[in-house]
Amino acid sequence: MPGTSLLEDPRAKPAVPRVAFIDDDEELRRANVQTLKLHGIAVDAHASARGALATINRDFDGVVVTDIRMPDIDGLQLFQRLRAIDPEIPVILITGHGDIAMAVQCMRDGAYDFLAKPYPPDRLVTAITHAAEKRHLVLENRRLREAAFAVEADEVPFIGTAPAMQRIKQTLRHIADADVDVLVEGETGTGKEVVATALHRLSRRRHHALVAINCGALPESVIESELFGHEAGAFTGAQKRRIGRIEHASGGTLFLDEIESMPLAVQVKLLRVLESRQITPLGSNEVRSLDLRVVAATKEDLGSPAIRAKFREDLFYRLNVVTIRIPPLRERREDIPLLLAHYLGHASRRFQRDIPDMPADIKRHLLTHDWPGNVRELAHFAERFVLGVLNTPAAALPEQESTPGTLPEKMERFEAQLIREALAAHQGDVRATLEALGIPRKTFYDKLQRHGIDRQDYTGTASLS
Repeated sequence: MPGTSLLEDPRAKPAVPRVAFIDDDEELRRANVQTLKLHGIAVDAHASARGALATINRDFDGVVVTDIRMPDIDGLQLFQRLRAIDPEIPVILITGHGDIAMAVQCMRDGAYDFLAKPYPPDRLVTAITHAAEKRHLVLENRRLREAAFAVEADEVPFIGTAPAMQRIKQTLRHIADADVDVLVEGETGTGKEVVATALHRLSRRRHHALVAINCGALPESVIESELFGHEAGAFTGAQKRRIGRIEHASGGTLFLDEIESMPLAVQVKLLRVLESRQITPLGSNEVRSLDLRVVAATKEDLGSPAIRAKFREDLFYRLNVVTIRIPPLRERREDIPLLLAHYLGHASRRFQRDIPDMPADIKRHLLTHDWPGNVRELAHFAERFVLGVLNTPAAALPEQESTPGTLPEKMERFEAQLIREALAAHQGDVRATLEALGIPRKTFYDKLQRHGIDRQDYTGTASLS
């Protein structure tokens, strides 16, 4: 969701620990509440287990501290009911001397800790603090998994909540059945083939083939035969008839990846096919009609005059009916948590391993790295993380040293990133963003202008005063 980060910045101030404290002894309850509040812990005090249960659900983000001996529902019964709600809610039991054996058994059953009366106040504070950290990690990992499942259920399996990505999703839905050719522009690893696949699946052509061809991977000596097909005897070695990839895509979608790598001679023939929707295989005089949509992908700006030496202008204009530009990951950092959730979930299922807890140095890297390999690099990062091969900061962060640019340039990028994160976290609310960044309003707007940041891109339901 906009304004909600699944990957919290390790530099941010930690959340205030929250505790539900249950004890029927009013004097003892009041004394503990006062102690905990003095240590910066938010306390919901309850005189009975029944009252506490009414406020706790699976999304409870705190710790439960309960006395064992209470009327109606005692601490042990409360513990069992909490386990039915969510077995990962940390429960700390307060015991008298005669209850220690029961408390130890509860710990074997999943209780977080127990404190025997009388206990030092700092022992209670420490136990709650550590339990709250554990609960925070549990909920964060749970949100990652749930986000991954939500992505997989989306009718447009293109991951991202950034404004640019939402516009791409809207465009894909709008043009899916329009049968127009599409040009997809984006750096390596941004997901150009994902766009082509989504467009095909949303269209009426989804029951036919999606034929993908990497123009840069085909040798020039065979590319014509691969694309257009040939008849037996058309050239030396052509022993039998072959249906070309273009004709094979008839009825479906033809995806031409790295089209900027296509030889000029082949570009001429492709242009004729696109204009006539007909094909003549090598060695044949037979003209065959085609029914296909073409999606072409490129890393280059095909409209630039500098590329005219290797790419025909008329082919560019024929392909450029609808152009979709996929922004690099560094321009949509707010999508990194959702992408990470998807690829962590995928890697977890693929390797049959649980997703480990994420250390602060790994989080810092995810937030500050420029990701030159874009989404593909992030996917491989997630696989290595699940496999447990990111053992040390030095091993985990090899790319950080290779980030291009001078120190002032890196500082500028880092500043822009922090501003975007603050805007996203507060849904464009200027007042809240200013408080988070600790800068004057005029300085804030000057930096927005210098970095080319549009605050409206981050506006959610928050106040914009």
